[in-house]
Amino acid sequence: MSNMKASPVPKVEPCCPPLTERPLTAEEAERTAAMFKALGDPVRLRLFSLVASHDGGEACVCDISDVGVSQPTVSHHLKKLREAGLLTSERRGTWVYYRVDPSVLAALGRSLASAET
Repeated sequence: MSNMKASPVPKVEPCCPPLTERPLTAEEAERTAAMFKALGDPVRLRLFSLVASHDGGEACVCDISDVGVSQPTVSHHLKKLREAGLLTSERRGTWVYYRVDPSVLAALGRSLASAET
């Protein structure tokens, strides 16, 4: 990785209620759109899935870099996922470890769930 400082992003709060429950506020829509926009790229979605499904819920960048793009591009996409609040990262020695907070997955799932379920 370059000279990127890997630090955890703030704890992600639930993005919004189920879309069928009530109209979103402007702030909820902004927060939710940023998450879905970050996941709208196939490479980012694949990286997010690799981290989320990795043993222990965290993955070293060395374990998830083989997604068909160059290492600088992987770093760019991981940065976008961190900025959207979908991943946190921690530097350990020369490697960076990425983690998906379970609350992020729950919030994304809740936003698409029916209010009746």
